Amino acid sequence: MQQAAARFADYLSRNRLRMTRERRVILEQVLAVGKHFDVDDLLVHMRNGGLRASRATLYRTLAHLVDSGMVHKVEMAKGQARYEPMLGRHHHDHLVCLKCGEIIEFESPEVERIQEEVCRRKRFTMTGHTHQIRGYCRRCSSR
Repeated sequence: MQQAAARFADYLSRNRLRMTRERRVILEQVLAVGKHFDVDDLLVHMRNGGLRASRATLYRTLAHLVDSGMVHKVEMAKGQARYEPMLGRHHHDHLVCLKCGEIIEFESPEVERIQEEVCRRKRFTMTGHTHQIRGYCRRCSSR
């Protein structure tokens, strides 16, 4: 946790912001959730632990965590989003069910190779990417 806090504090400092007590608590709680979550999940998790933060503060802090690369934002249907902590995790992509919201993680060396090839052919220097496929999971597509 101390490494994560130092990394986030460094990001905040570079952006002329401070590591407030609230931001530190939110970072701790995001790391404690440890899976895909939305803001409501985080609010419930915090309240169950006797902690409080406004919804606006959560959204602002999550935006900073996403910008810092410590958290990944997964866009869902209808403008909703889920988040996942990325510290200590390796790169992966997502299948997102538009009906039930299930997020299925996957890795594909072939997809990665194709992306690199496209960048090479277009003389484009990739610095990162997100890849998600939207559709319907096995359960929802059989209903």
